[in-house]
Amino acid sequence: MTLDAGSLRRDAAGSGVRYVVRRSDRARQVRVRVDAVRGVEVVLPRRAAARAADEAVRELGPWIRRRLAELDAARSIVAARGDTVPYLGTTLSLVPQPGRTRVHRRGDELLVPASGAGPGGGGHGDERSIALERWYRRAARAEITSRLDRACDQAGLSYTRLTIRGQRTRWASCSRSGAMSFNWRLLLAPAEVLDYVVWHEVCHLQVMDHSPRFWALIARWAPDYRERAAWLRRHGQTLVL
Repeated sequence: MTLDAGSLRRDAAGSGVRYVVRRSDRARQVRVRVDAVRGVEVVLPRRAAARAADEAVRELGPWIRRRLAELDAARSIVAARGDTVPYLGTTLSLVPQPGRTRVHRRGDELLVPASGAGPGGGGHGDERSIALERWYRRAARAEITSRLDRACDQAGLSYTRLTIRGQRTRWASCSRSGAMSFNWRLLLAPAEVLDYVVWHEVCHLQVMDHSPRFWALIARWAPDYRERAAWLRRHGQTLVL
C-alpha cells in the first residue's frame, strides 16, 4: 500500500474532517479507518476516482467524529498515567537511570533509560520508548507462550510457531498451519483479557471461522468471553505506551 503522492491530507467539504488518502492494489472497495497514528485514513482501490474518498468521509462523518472523540479520550487516559505503565492489570513505576539502555523490572518498578520523553510524551523515537517496547515484546513472548502452551494442553491441540508483533489493526491471528501471532500491546490490558485472546486463537486451531460452533467452543473454555471482548473493544485504543 502506497501513499497517493498527489493527496497527502485533505478536508472533506462540509464535514470538517481532515483525512489521508492511500491507494491499494488489493482494495476492492473504499475503506475508512480512524486510528491514533494516522488519524482518518481513506483506502481507495487503485482505479477509484479521487472524489470517492471525499464522499465516503462525508457519509461516515458522524461515526468518524465519534471515533476521533474516543481517541482524544484515550490520549487523556494515557497522559494521566504519568511515570507509570500498565502491565496485565498491575501498575509499574518507571525509574529513570542515567546510562541505562535496557529496561529491567525490579518488583513493581521498571528501571528505564533516563533520556527521552517517556510514555505518552510524544517522543516515539526516543531511547526510553524504544527500550520499553523491546522489554514489553520480550515479556509478551514469555507471558503468551506460557498461556498458549497451557491452553493447548487443556484443549488437546497444538500450534506450530509463535510470533510477537505490533500490528495496527489486529490483536492476534491463527493461520491454517497453526502459526500464532500476538500483539505485544495485549500486556497493557488486564490479564483476563489476554487470557481471552489466547483462548480465541486456540479455538481457531479447531474451528477457523466465527461460526456458532466456534463461539460455542469459546464459551466452553472462556465462559466470560463476551465481557472480555467488550473490554477490548471499549479500551483497545488505550493500549499504547
